[in-house]
Amino acid sequence: MAELTTLARPYAKAVFDAAQDQSAVDQWDQALAFAAQVAADQEVKNILANPGLSEQRKAELFADCFEEPLPEALRNFLLILAENKRLALLPEVSALFRLYRAELEKSVHLTIDSAFELSSDEQQKLIDALSKKLERKVELEATVDQTLIGGVIVRTGDLVIDASVRGKLARMARALDS
Repeated sequence: MAELTTLARPYAKAVFDAAQDQSAVDQWDQALAFAAQVAADQEVKNILANPGLSEQRKAELFADCFEEPLPEALRNFLLILAENKRLALLPEVSALFRLYRAELEKSVHLTIDSAFELSSDEQQKLIDALSKKLERKVELEATVDQTLIGGVIVRTGDLVIDASVRGKLARMARALDS
């Protein structure tokens, strides 16, 4: 996965810079997210792996998956990816683009797993506290994981804050084993 991210980084950075120059970050983000979904489809993966198709033809078939005609810039970007045999990197390009956008907008997407469903008031308190702590606008996605017993686990990117009862019990057990 890290290798794919390394390969995708220059493409993501280039398209992000272009999107900023065009004041079209939101439009590019949406288009890349859709393109990433298309690239992740197994049938599309098979087409992209087909050595009998030219890279130009793969780019055309890929572009045909969009409901509306593609803007010239996006069509050109897909063609560049195809010429470099990198269309399969679109999920990583899209993920990196989202990270660059979050950095630009000073925002962060968090997932919170809790033992019980959080009320909207509790979610808002968490958003306010985390926004202040992280100095970023927080987007929250809350899920319920009853195996936690109590507390929460907060995740964003590779940062994990385990404030669950299950996590505390596991840390105590490790400390007792030492």
